[in-house]
This record gives sequence, structure tokens and C-alpha cells, in this order.
Amino acid sequence: MAVPKDKEELVKAIIDNYKKLTAELSSIPIDLTRNKELEGHSKNTLMSINNLLAYLIGWGQLVLKWHDNKSKGLEVDFPETGFNWNQLGLLAQKFYKDYEKEDFKILIEKLDRSTNDILKLIDRKSNEELYEISFYEKWPLGKMIQLNTSSPFKNAKDRIRKWKKKKGII
Repeated sequence: MAVPKDKEELVKAIIDNYKKLTAELSSIPIDLTRNKELEGHSKNTLMSINNLLAYLIGWGQLVLKWHDNKSKGLEVDFPETGFNWNQLGLLAQKFYKDYEKEDFKILIEKLDRSTNDILKLIDRKSNEELYEISFYEKWPLGKMIQLNTSSPFKNAKDRIRKWKKKKGII
């Protein structure tokens, strides 16, 4: 799928990639969701399906936090307070820890909620607000949303599919 260039394409990309991701998730045996067998977000690390879901939830929540703080006129720490852009592996580890006690079903519910909240945010915005105004440096809000929703959803789906093939789950 091409990189979204407007509100309509952004919504479609998020929904389409999320549906494909949830289809892959639906056939995973719950007893395998905590096993650290997927390539991690940091070099030479492994993560579990639950860690991957935590990562997606974490980034979705950051998008909402960025928007909320910015709309209140507050300073936004990109990507997150205490982290720089060159520390995304450490940020991924933080997300894993934030949600380590949650089970697979709860993580799915939280990811659904986060994704729906982002879709509601997009719905409230005009195409101009999403794509014609800088949100962070040169990046418009629509691009920041895409980089933290539809693109990682596709990446996660691909990681899961590769893992499932190795495990003989497909």
C-alpha cells in the first residue's frame, strides 16, 4: 500500500493494516504469546507476541499524548520524556515493561481501544490539519500517525506471519 497522502488514505491504511494484523493474531495459541521468539525491536534481542502488542499500544498512546499535550499548548517531548530518537530500542523495552503483567486478550482490547481512539482523532481533524500543517519539525500530524499506526501494524503482521510459518501455525 502506498504511503497515505490525505485523511481518507490514512484511515484506509490504518483500518486495512489493522484488520490484517488482527487476522494474524486470531490464530495464535494463547499459550505461545509470552514466549520470546520473535526478532526484537533492538538488535540481537527477542520479544514475545505480547511484547509486540505492548509496543504497538505504546506508540499509539504516544501519538494520543503528543496530540493532547500539543492541543493544550504544552511542551511535547518527542518521542517520549526521557528518551531521544536514537533510543527507540530502550523505549520499546519500556513499552514491554509497561504492559508485562497484561495477558494477550487484555492487550488486544487495549490495542483496539488505542486504534479506535486514533481513528476518532483523525475523524475530528480536517485534511489540512492532518497534512498541511507541521506537527513535529517538518512532519504533519497525518505522517506522524501513519508512522506509528499503519506502518507498524504492517510490520507486526509480517513478523507474526514469519514466526507462525517457523512454528507451523499457518
